[in-house]
Amino acid sequence: MQTIEVNTTEMDFRTEEAFKTLRSNIEFSGNDIKTICVTSCTPNEGKSSISFDLACSFAQNGKKVLLVDGDLRKSVMRQRHKKGKVKLGLSNYLVGRAALEECICVTDVKNLCLIFSGPIPPNPSELLGNSRFKDLLVKMRASFDMVIVDTPPLGSVIDAAVVAKSCDGAMLVIESGVISYRFARKVKEQLDMTGCRLLGCVLNKVDIQGKKYYGKYYGKYYGKYYGRYYGTYTNEEA
Repeated sequence: MQTIEVNTTEMDFRTEEAFKTLRSNIEFSGNDIKTICVTSCTPNEGKSSISFDLACSFAQNGKKVLLVDGDLRKSVMRQRHKKGKVKLGLSNYLVGRAALEECICVTDVKNLCLIFSGPIPPNPSELLGNSRFKDLLVKMRASFDMVIVDTPPLGSVIDAAVVAKSCDGAMLVIESGVISYRFARKVKEQLDMTGCRLLGCVLNKVDIQGKKYYGKYYGKYYGKYYGRYYGTYTNEEA
């Protein structure tokens, strides 16, 4: 195994709570959900960031997590690499030129390991559909509490559907205000055809500041709720 340092995201309170909620929702989906495929409709919707931060959230909660960079075409996960030499990746393993253990990176985030994509191959979808990838998921499912596979956008290439066939569940990241309902539905139907359970969708890049009703409504609601049960805070207590 290789040892590396990764760039982590500094979250504000609202974002951190959102990932805790997402993590809890996945945990309540069932004990059999241990391998998750993450995809999107188009590039730049933030699926890789969601995959990484979700993996960190599980790891911080005491789960042993493996994040697999399954985007063999145009990986952005390599940007998370900070210190330490990454010699081998997923493509090296899939073509039979490296053992699985040689491709796993132990990160400086406690409980989090990562497999980078490796060199770009000429046949990504074929490699992800071969028996070595299925064996990887079987082996890692036994060694880790959670395995998260970041994949290319399903609206662009078929790779995510190939990966989803071997996973316990799939998650679709959708950029707010960009992806149409019809397009999202079409991508969902592609996932459905794989037989993989769709755990849900993550609406990403939501302009909270622009939604005045959001803060007004929820601030009023939760203010009343918590005020009733916990009392009101004074400035000094806050």
